[in-house]
Amino acid sequence: MIERMQERLVAACDGASKGNPGPAAWAWVIADDSETPDRWEAGPLGRATNNVAELTALERLLAATDPDVPLEIRMDSQYAMKAVTTWLPGWKRNGWKTSAGKPVANQDLVVRIDELLDGRTVEFRYVPAHQVDGDPLNDFADRAASQAAIVQEPASSELGSPEPPPSPDTPKKNDRPARAKSPKRSGGSASRTIKAKFPGRCLCGRSYAAGEPIAKNAQGWGHPECRTEAVG
Repeated sequence: MIERMQERLVAACDGASKGNPGPAAWAWVIADDSETPDRWEAGPLGRATNNVAELTALERLLAATDPDVPLEIRMDSQYAMKAVTTWLPGWKRNGWKTSAGKPVANQDLVVRIDELLDGRTVEFRYVPAHQVDGDPLNDFADRAASQAAIVQEPASSELGSPEPPPSPDTPKKNDRPARAKSPKRSGGSASRTIKAKFPGRCLCGRSYAAGEPIAKNAQGWGHPECRTEAVG
């Protein structure tokens, strides 16, 4: 357990699943007095859903912090936050059944989190994910969970692990790709733009969603503005 003589801790936690379900991981990070990422930990979960990863991240953060110190937790998961702040009391009254009479999903994790919250002062704060100038703690936890999900290995400040790499899903300031020259039209299909049937990732590193316009480039499909002169 982390022992820190503070009046209040500010932290964030996040989970990641590459495929949902797919390779998954959890991560938490605790800030220093200037709200800069200080101590952190991430761990693999093998194959799991995003909801399991999000709840596990919260459970690990609560287990790693002093219950006598008030805690602010920043999260980008509406599901995990509502599970423990809105739905949990009703689930307990109903014998861990939903309003529809079905067993609560991921009940073991929810019960464990409920036990860890007992008697503690915890403030949950929702922060949107992948935002320019977004919350730095949430961004760090997001990156750490994503990296651990990919490599399926633990990482932490205690282990001396390097800071997790930037998330390709978070746009950067002034991140506007250089406008490529118009592709030649002689080939017929070089300039064609279609709507993606499935989500994917462009060569530039940013992802695109189903239904978003995409175009063919030298390496496959991606953002229309990322087409290269090699396509023609």
